[in-house]
Amino acid sequence: MGCCTGRCTLIFLCALQLLAALERQVFDFLGYQWAPILANFLHIIIVILGLFGTIQYRPRYIVVYAIWTAIWVTWNIFIICFYLEVGGLSKDSELLTFNISRHQSWWSENGPGCVRKEASMSGIKGLDSHSYISVIGCALEYRYIEVMHSSFQILIALVGFVYACYVVSVFTEEEDSFDFIGGFDPFPLYHVNEKPTNLLFKQTYLLISPAGFSGMEGMNK
Repeated sequence: MGCCTGRCTLIFLCALQLLAALERQVFDFLGYQWAPILANFLHIIIVILGLFGTIQYRPRYIVVYAIWTAIWVTWNIFIICFYLEVGGLSKDSELLTFNISRHQSWWSENGPGCVRKEASMSGIKGLDSHSYISVIGCALEYRYIEVMHSSFQILIALVGFVYACYVVSVFTEEEDSFDFIGGFDPFPLYHVNEKPTNLLFKQTYLLISPAGFSGMEGMNK
């Protein structure tokens, strides 16, 4: 397959997905979003598997990648519904942190234009800490940033799914054509090995035949 083909395009898409997943993983770690962290980790592994399968002409690995892209699209649709509070979901719930902590998205306090207002805790002696009060001045609400991240992931995954199916079909056609011309046909090997066997059989027949015995007796005399 040439360079400007679906295979090269799929390699580029997998590389782009890796970069996007790593960027998202960093910010999910900063926000202690444990469910997205696990999902991103699995996504990175499967994308690497799909990239390896594309480079090494392994259709089975690409099929696994294609199946995962469908799951990944579903997961990102759930994230969009979560932050847009669709179907009874609440962006303020602890669902993405497994109810371990009350952390929210890192973008909720560090989005573009956001200013955090903090005040010292009163009534507790010897404790030098601050209490979070509010975030003001955000140019874009954090939930829309998360929605844009998920939408971009869905777009790349859908394009990757299409190209993965195309590359698998091309690889399968190439394997079938190779089989047709005898690339994996065991008969040529059988015919090559057939001649020594026939010669050995003929030599054995001559030895055990009466003419063979007479010839051996003449040699002994």
